[in-house]
Amino acid sequence: MGSPFEGYKKKNEYLVCIDSDGCAIDSMDIKHIRCFGPCMITEWGLEKYQEEILKRWNEINLYSMTRGINRFKGLAAMLKEVNEKITPIEDVDSLVQWAEEADELSNSAVEKAAKEKNSVCLEKALRWSEAVNRAIKALPEEDVKPFDGVKEKITALHEYCDIAIVSSANYEAVKEEWTRFGLIDHVDIVLAQNAGSKKSCIEKLLTFGYDKDKVMMTGDAPGDLDAAEKNGVFYYPILVRHEAESWERIEEAAKHLTEGTYAGEYQQELIDRFKANLS
Repeated sequence: MGSPFEGYKKKNEYLVCIDSDGCAIDSMDIKHIRCFGPCMITEWGLEKYQEEILKRWNEINLYSMTRGINRFKGLAAMLKEVNEKITPIEDVDSLVQWAEEADELSNSAVEKAAKEKNSVCLEKALRWSEAVNRAIKALPEEDVKPFDGVKEKITALHEYCDIAIVSSANYEAVKEEWTRFGLIDHVDIVLAQNAGSKKSCIEKLLTFGYDKDKVMMTGDAPGDLDAAEKNGVFYYPILVRHEAESWERIEEAAKHLTEGTYAGEYQQELIDRFKANLS
């Protein structure tokens, strides 16, 4: 597979980047509630405390400013808390240290670290992550779908904006979901895990000749805001638990983008609302 940017050309003055999981596709909550949290309970035998622990798992990964955190960082934060407040977790410090210091946080990286450090907790983290992937694969297709209004709004925006998917999820999964729901026809480029970080994807897109004040990143997590801010482009938040309403108002944001009135008061108001919603 060549570069994900191969053959890409700027067609319009304006560019709208859109995250996938939890932003356009209603898949983030279901993955955490049905897969990530329960697989952790099973792997560490925490059934006795599961109600309290799963509530905290969802707070950390879905409903606070750590929403969208890497799975291993989320796991390390949760198990550290369990170890301190609920019940001992063997060798938890190895996982916490690795999650803080490792350059790469993936299954292959955790597998390598587990062997090098001969760590029980890192071995369990790998088994957990593999179990999560199996559980996600087994989710019924009909349970994962776009939020209300997504198709209509992306279709409308594509009339005068280039559309880029900018996601940290698996490329094949993103492409399959956007194809299944007929969204891919209104997308100019798919940039997922294989293309690098969201920050570097936006940075590379800017080299195709877009003015920074004509680019908008649409996302649901602090990482999306961070990627936008580090590139000096605008941010449009999809608010968790208010997704359909957020999509309903995206054309208003695009109007500010095309009229040159996004900067300042309007952008700050959106960011304040986004942060308040996750606090």
